[in-house]
Amino acid sequence: MVSGTENGAEAIRNISELWLPLTEEQRKLLTDNVTLRRYRKNDIIYHENETPSHLFCLLEGKVKIYKEGVGGRQQIVRMATLNEFFGYRAGLANTDYITEAAAFEDTTVCMIPIGVIKQLIAENQHIALYFIQHLAQLLGHADEHTVNLTQKHLRGRLAEAILRMKDNFGTEDDGLTLAIAPSREDLANLSNMTTSNAIRTLSSFASEGLIATDGRRITIQDEQQLRQISKIG
Repeated sequence: MVSGTENGAEAIRNISELWLPLTEEQRKLLTDNVTLRRYRKNDIIYHENETPSHLFCLLEGKVKIYKEGVGGRQQIVRMATLNEFFGYRAGLANTDYITEAAAFEDTTVCMIPIGVIKQLIAENQHIALYFIQHLAQLLGHADEHTVNLTQKHLRGRLAEAILRMKDNFGTEDDGLTLAIAPSREDLANLSNMTTSNAIRTLSSFASEGLIATDGRRITIQDEQQLRQISKIG
């Protein structure tokens, strides 16, 4: 469901890196065109091969960005973090999406038309630099992720995936249990392994006292050792 622009405008004002460099006229352009949309768990936010119309910003919940591989198997490219923009690279490149995005849980996103973003980039060098830096950071993470997925063994890849979820989404009040509860399939897709291998490796980590599991909930019990396993691959 799509809301009016008021709450969306307030959300954008809270992203100071985007809001502060704008002129009053540019702020009005942005607030007049921003909307909110709420998605339920597993709802598709955008489809592969779809023509982009909006930039998205994650305000609440969690979003996975993935690509369908051989046999329909998903490869999770990354997980969007709170207040992060996503789904705009294709729009700026004037191409269709090469990935798909879905709500990992009940999620609220802010939507801004790609045309508005292009106008702001053309008019304001600070906004242009903001998106250049964000794209450069994503490219660096993608390069690192590609090397890790192709060179690390199963244990290293799964340890990295668990730690990345902790670093990106934090933990519950105990400081140990991940704030995100991934399915075994999602863990496999994030780690580039089969679901059965993810289950076996997760069970191995639990038996070694590195983690504890309760359904989908994962509690890190030995973060130092997990980071060592991720490092050595």
